[in-house]
Amino acid sequence: MSTFQQPEPKDRPARLTVGVVGAGRVGPALAASLQLAGHRPVAVSGVSDASRRRAAAMLPDVPLLPPAEVLRCAELVLLTVPDDTLPGLVEGLAETGSVRPGQLLVHTSGRYGVKVLEPALRAGALPLALHPAMTFTGTPVDVQRLAGCSFGVTAPEELRLAAEALVIEMGGEPEWIAEDMRPLYHAALALGSNHLITLVAQSMELLRAAGVEAPDRMLGPLLGAALDNALRSGDAALTGPVARGDAGTVAAHIAELRGRAPGTVAGYLAMARATADRALSHGLLKPELAEDLLGVLADGTDLPENGEDR
Repeated sequence: MSTFQQPEPKDRPARLTVGVVGAGRVGPALAASLQLAGHRPVAVSGVSDASRRRAAAMLPDVPLLPPAEVLRCAELVLLTVPDDTLPGLVEGLAETGSVRPGQLLVHTSGRYGVKVLEPALRAGALPLALHPAMTFTGTPVDVQRLAGCSFGVTAPEELRLAAEALVIEMGGEPEWIAEDMRPLYHAALALGSNHLITLVAQSMELLRAAGVEAPDRMLGPLLGAALDNALRSGDAALTGPVARGDAGTVAAHIAELRGRAPGTVAGYLAMARATADRALSHGLLKPELAEDLLGVLADGTDLPENGEDR
């Protein structure tokens, strides 16, 4: 059952009927946020059992319908499907005559701008790309997290005000992204968010292997401080053996990981090389210490015995 409060109709009369095509983690949360702003979800489509349960929890009493019927019911349609599925979905909906003139068609892909909606545009739809820069859980907490969330927005000039209004109504902040910059924008978010989860998960596994009983408790304050420092100071926040040029320590890390967690070695080397390059270019890593360090990282091997104590 949903835990967020539904708006009273008398306080927030519905203005647009809303449909969701793709009841993954994102679509139901955005529709629920629009509902809180006074719009009215009327239909949702979902294929898997998990998506159907999610839709029932987040959008109670909203009927589950096939995608074409969702479009027939709604004035504003959220296309919240995986990136690789989106082009084919749009083409299929346009070819079957499901798109209606004047219908707001909104996709939430970070990769694409509005060009991917061209088939629907030819059918008379009004295209918007609204990508929330947020990670979603598929639970009502997502609605709360949208407050203050930035959205990567791409829209035709004549629809910019409409796009901005929808984002603000969902509690977000619009950030305008040019059509040809969408892939770079999305890559930046994936690098910072998705890869962070992989790094943290690997770090917790290694701490458990080292005997730490509560790796989340150990990492929480450290990662929180590191994130805050990075957002405030950028590369000036770099610390640790790579930034200091402690080649012997880095070599010991690599040797230990090869023996105990070989699946983490490639990621460690890649991030250490990137860190060394940034530390060197920003004057944090002394050039005279960089040679041994970069040699270790290039080979992925231990230093000779006489280099261990540097």
